[in-house]
Amino acid sequence: MKAAVLYSGGKDSTMAVYYAQKNNDDIVALLTMVSNNEESYMFHVPAIDMVDYCSAAMEIPSMDFVTEGVKEEELLELEAGISHLKDKGVEIIYTGAIESVYQRSRIDTICEKLDLEVCSPLWHKDPIEYMNQLVDLGFEVIITSVSAYGLTKDWLGRTITRDAIDELVELNKKYGIHPAFEGGEAETLVLDAPMYDRRIVIDDATIDWKVDSGTYNIEKVHLEEKYDYSID
Repeated sequence: MKAAVLYSGGKDSTMAVYYAQKNNDDIVALLTMVSNNEESYMFHVPAIDMVDYCSAAMEIPSMDFVTEGVKEEELLELEAGISHLKDKGVEIIYTGAIESVYQRSRIDTICEKLDLEVCSPLWHKDPIEYMNQLVDLGFEVIITSVSAYGLTKDWLGRTITRDAIDELVELNKKYGIHPAFEGGEAETLVLDAPMYDRRIVIDDATIDWKVDSGTYNIEKVHLEEKYDYSID
């Protein structure tokens, strides 16, 4: 089937790309909503400008739609974007939704209205199992923003590893932080994944910290070829 993925460059939407390819669907485009509202209820904001690099790394075209991010009104802009994709022959929309009923129900409603199928392959997946799956598959995921008590400044720019997951499990027990950040505790960016022909390398970045939250601002990056050094 011809597919499109609602895409932000973060771990969940990138994993949705992985599943779409695993299902042998033909990904026509990555649909990215660029929100002017940092507090958007629907859309990922930090490092959204990195989508172009993710798109290039996977050699899948991206399609950006700007939204003012006004609650509920942004859904009309999302519908316009999805409708545009349907006109291009898209039959199924993939999402990275895990537990957000708010997000999934609205996407499902839009797709039902447009007579499109929806696939949310991560829905209700065990968060710790999922985070470990990312590491096992070779996803290189960094944290681009934090906004929850317990996630300190040193988490910004940090790569998700087994050790990091173990710490998140402890933070979940102590503060209730969702291990996969489904409560908005943090946002992520995927620098490398099995579908990437090239990986994203960060050349320069700064940290903006405000009392108990912050962002990892990527200033300069480049794409680096991936080589197979294995010997037959």
